[in-house]
Amino acid sequence: MTKLLTLTKSLFKWIIVASIIAAVVYQLKFSPVAVRSHDVQRGSITAEVMGTGTLEARVGASISPKISGRIVALSADQGDRVSAGDELVRLDDAELKQQVAIADANVEAARAAITRLTTDRERAVAVFQQARRSESRIQSLLEKNATSRDDADKATEALGIAGAGLTHAEAAIAEGQKELIAAEKTAQYHSARLQDTVIVAPFDGLIVKRSREPGDVVVPGTSILTLISTDQLWISAWVDETEMSKLEPQQTARVVFRSEPDKSYAGQVARLGREADRETREFVVDVRVLELPENWAVGQRAEAFIEVGTSDDALILPANLMLRREGESGVYVDDGGASAWRVVQTGIRSRDAIEIIDGLQENDRVIMPLKSFGSLTEGRRIKLP
Repeated sequence: MTKLLTLTKSLFKWIIVASIIAAVVYQLKFSPVAVRSHDVQRGSITAEVMGTGTLEARVGASISPKISGRIVALSADQGDRVSAGDELVRLDDAELKQQVAIADANVEAARAAITRLTTDRERAVAVFQQARRSESRIQSLLEKNATSRDDADKATEALGIAGAGLTHAEAAIAEGQKELIAAEKTAQYHSARLQDTVIVAPFDGLIVKRSREPGDVVVPGTSILTLISTDQLWISAWVDETEMSKLEPQQTARVVFRSEPDKSYAGQVARLGREADRETREFVVDVRVLELPENWAVGQRAEAFIEVGTSDDALILPANLMLRREGESGVYVDDGGASAWRVVQTGIRSRDAIEIIDGLQENDRVIMPLKSFGSLTEGRRIKLP
């Protein structure tokens, strides 16, 4: 009796297990699969290549001094718009003004010296001419034996001395002119250094950064302000090198800033990079931003979507409904309450949709299981919600 009871219990357990297995098999193989559906429709689709980058200015400058000095005034601040020639920074110029005054005085002294030397040369010219006439007269008298040889020698000696004096006067003037040129160059140098105490904007633009304050001591190369031109701002976007053949300058693009992820701004491809990163296998595409958000900042992140193809009358399918089976792309469709596999040929792709060229027709109902364990097979019964 005990053995019979044990066998009955074991048989009952096996029946339960078999029932569970049968239910699971039925659920997996034969029960209708709950699916969601999408009716294929015609519409417009745009293929885009996406790149992530930062907003940059094509033209920018770091405002720094040519000379060392202490900042006494800053006429521009971060966020200010300036025009070419506007004063931005002024350095302490007291010492340089003294140097300019000394240099100017040296120039005047050199000019006065030349005036004096010119007078000396005129006197030397007069002495030389007088000595030459005297020497000529005495030589004529000597020929007539009307004067002595000694007088003739003295006249010749006086002419030589007068000539040497004239040469010395001319050399002194040449030296004085060189000293004047040196003094003028020194004055120009100090004047230029004095002008360098005032730093002006090199072009129209926007101050995006202020790095120093009045009282700071700066040296050549020290960045005081950062100025950019707002005429051309672009997104320097990194794009996968596999998309390179699809891109060219002047293509239409849209820019999505991360500060406004639900809004797009018009853009256009400005230029393509000619060097790919050897690790990431990406290259830079500069996309000009044709309009900007109200608040923006150089260096902020954004995505650039470049239009590489478009179709205004295409069969469109959401990209997440596309499947791969045995190396072919396709979808399952509703065929009278059962699933049917269709191989499709695709065209251009947008971010979330695909153009169907062949394999589907308008109003075909594409299906996808609602639950992961309810896989579809050819001829499997389906259940729509």
